[in-house]
Amino acid sequence: MLRAAGVGVGDEVVVPAFGNVEVAEAVTQVGALPVFADIDPMTYCLDVSTIEQALTSRTVAVVVVHRFGRSADMGRLHEMGRRHGLLVLEQGESEAPYDETARRRERAAYLDTKLRGVRTPDGGDGHTYQQYVVRVPGNGRPDRDAYARAIRARGVDCRVPVKTPVHRLPEFRRCVSLPETERAAEETLALPVDASLTRREMQRIVSVCNALGGPIMVGSTALFGV
Repeated sequence: MLRAAGVGVGDEVVVPAFGNVEVAEAVTQVGALPVFADIDPMTYCLDVSTIEQALTSRTVAVVVVHRFGRSADMGRLHEMGRRHGLLVLEQGESEAPYDETARRRERAAYLDTKLRGVRTPDGGDGHTYQQYVVRVPGNGRPDRDAYARAIRARGVDCRVPVKTPVHRLPEFRRCVSLPETERAAEETLALPVDASLTRREMQRIVSVCNALGGPIMVGSTALFGV
């Protein structure tokens, strides 16, 4: 899409740093420079105000990535694109059949009402829950990683959705302030929400997570009430 739109050498393209290294790689493959903007902490998609802060006279396009089943605010993004004369491209996620999405939403709703000690995702309109991403409170990455190890040890699968933001990778390293991206990379954890999960399995997930009680702060050290 970038090449077809005439994006090339000397151009800048605003992209997210919260995952999706392939987007930054696509920009470099056409000879342009990826410029990173911060995300909205609720949707994990590019935040319009931070995009505008990243614009220069060489900016020609923005690539918006929809994350975890939650869509970016395309109305505001397209309006911004028209205002600044920018091409706004989207990278979507693979769409699941309607019945599978409905089952995921049911399981997400169950977790929303039952989980304690973590911050559950903001559902928003049309969330399809490709991933059920929570925030683990405490001291960022150390507490999140300890929480993940603890629930894995008790048989609950989980994954860190973005281990290293793109602007921290050696090939794309930039000196840029992206506080929401950094915070999300340190706090987020994806819990199971597969459409095939049984009620008993969902109850098991809740039981294991809630038994930890979230991080208990002791001075500057976070311990888990296991």
